Amino acid sequence: MNTPRVSATRIEAVLFDLDDTLWAIEPVLVRAEGLLYEWLRRHAPKLAAAHTVASLRERRLALMQTDPVYRIDLWQLRHDALVAAFTEYGEDIGLVGEAMALFSEARSTVSLFDDVEPALQRLKTQLALGSVSNGFADLERIGLADHFGVSIAAHRFGRAKPDAAIFHAACAALDVAPAAAVYVGDDLQLDVQGAQQAGLRAVWMNRFDRPLPEGIVPDAVCRDLHELQAWLNTQAA
Repeated sequence: MNTPRVSATRIEAVLFDLDDTLWAIEPVLVRAEGLLYEWLRRHAPKLAAAHTVASLRERRLALMQTDPVYRIDLWQLRHDALVAAFTEYGEDIGLVGEAMALFSEARSTVSLFDDVEPALQRLKTQLALGSVSNGFADLERIGLADHFGVSIAAHRFGRAKPDAAIFHAACAALDVAPAAAVYVGDDLQLDVQGAQQAGLRAVWMNRFDRPLPEGIVPDAVCRDLHELQAWLNTQAA
């Protein structure tokens, strides 16, 4: 754990990123996209015959460049990419809803890091907790919703990290000033710099032992939520 900065303002709330902060996202997406592709082979065979998981991802990334909305609403991006592909290959676009339901369920079938549940149980007795995410995981399905006083998803809010508005909305919902809140996330630009520019403190959750580049100074660097709680305790002392 690295603790480069200290603030005199008492911490009242902790806001969390989700993917790669509370669970590893890569195996979730690999499984979800694999399940979707197998579904496509059965229900949209012409489309599946023309594409792989990788080439469908390339189509989706290309579509993302066409409209800034897609950088905020990743659910809509996946949906519209499927509609376009179904249309191109003469498949039944009425089945896109079923495809998205399958993917969304798999997207929210995650394996929490071992420290997450016990740490959140302890932290919520001491501080207000919330989540702010650019993804569209279903916290009710995952079983974490009850830990958070507010959960803001970019695709519903209409702004995405690193926009200060999404951080400020979470603080307002918890009735805390940004200076009294800490944001915890794995992405140095979206989470650390975004939160700091919005007036929050930011903890870099570095679960995968990545190097910290020059020019970015998190308020702390932690490898898990136990280290986060230890750092929070030093701030309260």
